[in-house]
Amino acid sequence: MAKIAVLGNGSWGSVLGSMLADNGNDVVLYGNIDSVNQEINEHHTNTHYMKNWKLNPNVPATGDLEKALDGAEIVLFVLPTKAVRIVAKNVRKVLDKSGATPLLVTATKGIELGSKKLISDILTEEIYPNDSEKIVAISGPSHAENVAQKDLTAIACASTSEENAKKIQEVFSNNYVRFYTNDDLVGVEVGGAVKNVIAIAAGILVGQGYGDDAKAALMTRGLAEITRLGVNYFGAKPMTFSGLSGIGDLIVTCTSVNSRNWRAGKQIGEGKSLDYVLENMGQVVEGATTVKAVHELAQEKNIDMPISEAIYRVLYENANVEDEIKQMMGRTPKPEIQL
Repeated sequence: MAKIAVLGNGSWGSVLGSMLADNGNDVVLYGNIDSVNQEINEHHTNTHYMKNWKLNPNVPATGDLEKALDGAEIVLFVLPTKAVRIVAKNVRKVLDKSGATPLLVTATKGIELGSKKLISDILTEEIYPNDSEKIVAISGPSHAENVAQKDLTAIACASTSEENAKKIQEVFSNNYVRFYTNDDLVGVEVGGAVKNVIAIAAGILVGQGYGDDAKAALMTRGLAEITRLGVNYFGAKPMTFSGLSGIGDLIVTCTSVNSRNWRAGKQIGEGKSLDYVLENMGQVVEGATTVKAVHELAQEKNIDMPISEAIYRVLYENANVEDEIKQMMGRTPKPEIQL
């Protein structure tokens, strides 16, 4: 049994916290919305994020970060990308007081705007500048709604330290979620982040009335773009993108109504504006922000990412969806396999 602080009490934070408590761990949820914390503590529900579901009653919620981190052996970040750095700075202040050195696990899937850094880079910079081996990333084909119902899935847990990856594998695994270790930390993070951009594209196709063939082609070529960026910019291993955090997460995010990114794309494909979609989604659509970072990365290294660039133009340059599709289908013929 481990003592675990889960930072973020949205859908994923609540579900993972409850799952970890079911596994026999001592879990505390941290969040900055008092009404959500109160509901979790009094009713063991989180209705804003998860309807008709109850958390393990042994999981308390608090807005006091120091209290949440007290005695924690593992700190799990389940926050929007834009919140990670500021929370990490506050975590460092608390840990400096206590002298504790917990493992840090990130379930956040994104790339920071401006710095264009992965979540593991942020956590290393802000908390463990001399010990990046204490960072583990988890990513794979999983939606909070499905894990809450104890549907079966498998997830990668990646670290530059095999020992730490195995520790998380042991603590997080149970009879409905199977964890596999992976030593390609950056590759696992890139797959988890950039698939959200492709999921928006998949939703747009459905909103435009296209069928299974188009969706399958998009996902396959989307995977090629994810791999290209991961290998050529971040130095990831190509095989990682054939795994759970690559093709696995891409499939589920591009095909499920539980995917916020897919739902956002579908509405955009139906003619709604990005501002309208984001205002009415009720939860963070990470792909809408990640596509900005991907655009900057692709421009910086001249990496060919036509799908991602098309989504960027649709979201932020008011490009017409049908025109972008015509342009993409009319591009100069190329070999299928190339990095």
